[in-house]
Amino acid sequence: MAKQETNVNRAIRAREVRVIDDEGGQLGILRLEDALAAAAERGLDLVEVSPGATPPVCRIMDYGKYKYMASKRAAEARKKTAKVELKEVKMRPKTEEHDFQFKVKHARRFLEEGNKVKVTVMFRGREVTHPEFGRNLLEKVAEEVKDLGQVESMPRMQGRFMHMVIAPSKK
Repeated sequence: MAKQETNVNRAIRAREVRVIDDEGGQLGILRLEDALAAAAERGLDLVEVSPGATPPVCRIMDYGKYKYMASKRAAEARKKTAKVELKEVKMRPKTEEHDFQFKVKHARRFLEEGNKVKVTVMFRGREVTHPEFGRNLLEKVAEEVKDLGQVESMPRMQGRFMHMVIAPSKK
């Protein structure tokens, strides 16, 4: 269903309308011509705010300013929504302890920033015959970051890669 555009000035089709002036006071039920004249007298627009009412409710306002402020409010609402990215940390099954701690530090930083972390273990050659090494590594990563996040998807193999996704815990 398409969003209905607000009727303004001559686009209003009712014969009589309930009019609210620019200060918010009631002007009462007027003929459309009289309501348009009252709006023109103030140098503003007549905007239909409640077309379903009987008679329809119209407000005298600056329609351009109203649309501008509505778009600003919508942009502000969009800005406040949480943007969660998926960051990836890659390892090998034979990753040494220092390198492992370095990668865990990156994963912790990503979780602190509120992003999800995809931890990937890459297998080469015959390493793929021992997926338990990769699983142990991923479980060790989950243990290291359990204070900042929880495992969203358990470790699983996809070809020569084993993946696990860790989401930041709710604060």
